[in-house]
Amino acid sequence: MQIAWLFPGQGSQAVGMGKDLLEASPAARDVFARADAALGESLSKLILEGPEDALTLTANAQPALVTMSTAVLAAIREKYPQLEKPRFAAGHSLGEYSALVAAGALSLEDAVRLVRARGRAMQGAVPPGEGAMAAIMGADASRLEQICREVAEEKDAEGNAYGTVACANFNAPGQIVIAGTARAVARVSERAGEEKAKAIPLKVSAPFHCALMAPAAIVVRDELAKVDVKPFDFPVVANVDARPNSDPARVKELLVRQVDGAVRWEQAIRLMHMEGITHAIEIGPGKVLAGLGKRIAKEMKILSVGDVAGVNAVGEFLTEQPAA
Repeated sequence: MQIAWLFPGQGSQAVGMGKDLLEASPAARDVFARADAALGESLSKLILEGPEDALTLTANAQPALVTMSTAVLAAIREKYPQLEKPRFAAGHSLGEYSALVAAGALSLEDAVRLVRARGRAMQGAVPPGEGAMAAIMGADASRLEQICREVAEEKDAEGNAYGTVACANFNAPGQIVIAGTARAVARVSERAGEEKAKAIPLKVSAPFHCALMAPAAIVVRDELAKVDVKPFDFPVVANVDARPNSDPARVKELLVRQVDGAVRWEQAIRLMHMEGITHAIEIGPGKVLAGLGKRIAKEMKILSVGDVAGVNAVGEFLTEQPAA
């Protein structure tokens, strides 16, 4: 059996996540306490009690999700002391930081401080209302990239440019997220609709993973300069190139490029599947990555673990036989 660990990104957070784990697992409680100490505030209280609008803020959601995913993994390791290392780990966008903590390349403390700064920088890179994101369902990836390039160079009837727009997340076959200026995203959505694709505007605070995030990438670069990256326990598949990395010297470059570059999640899952991964554990709140995985590699079994029941299911899951 070949195993991968997957870590969710922003949008999977929910008020109250981890409550039963904290009651049941000293290891999970320790993770929450360490995150609070690293940030100098009670992130735990915000996670457990809300309010939801505060937890949803990018600068809070990002450290909250790294903390939650790390706490879930700590609870798994606590219950299964002989747990084998995965062949690979990967995280969707923000989740790459959780994966790096799991692999031992980043400390939890450095990771939560980094993503707090990352979240603030991404939130502040574009004035509210000027950027947008939309999920395009049913479009061919290469064709959608072409439309984005055309719209980025296009002007409206008054001669005004639509602005920046690009594919930001290659999530699964037929599910691609675009990001850019609000006008450009609306124009690409319109053109995609003319070609029978469906555009769904996303409720996000900024246009992540496109060139408009360049100012945030500079902030992340400067913050990463203060951090030591340690040797990996196992490779982490990077978002920007969908390739496994276990070289500490490459981590900072990959994380900087990730801020304004596309998340190649479909390609990452395909790579792991081609490398023989049969089972994966989604470690953290929600089941988004399991849902995407079913669309990318149907044969890969994925268990979502975000509470005590999920932790208890890991043992049986890891003794399953791969599908024939």
